[in-house]
Amino acid sequence: MLDRSDVEAALARVAVAAFTYYPEKGIEEPGYVVDEDVEWAMEPLRLLDAQGREEWRRRFTAAIADEATDRRTFIADLMALADE
Repeated sequence: MLDRSDVEAALARVAVAAFTYYPEKGIEEPGYVVDEDVEWAMEPLRLLDAQGREEWRRRFTAAIADEATDRRTFIADLMALADE
């Protein structure tokens, strides 16, 4: 389990990244890759084990860059990482 404030911080960062992402961002901002936003958003979850980090890195990427992602499920699953 992770501290609730860390999970909420990660969620807030994903929200900012998803809100500011658009498919042409890498063209309009040379050098930009979505991985930059994913790494920034993942930083509060630094206590996750390697396997958890890989799974969540994939899910963060989808939540940020794939508008078809079910974000309600993403949020519920992410918040489930927090200790109560």
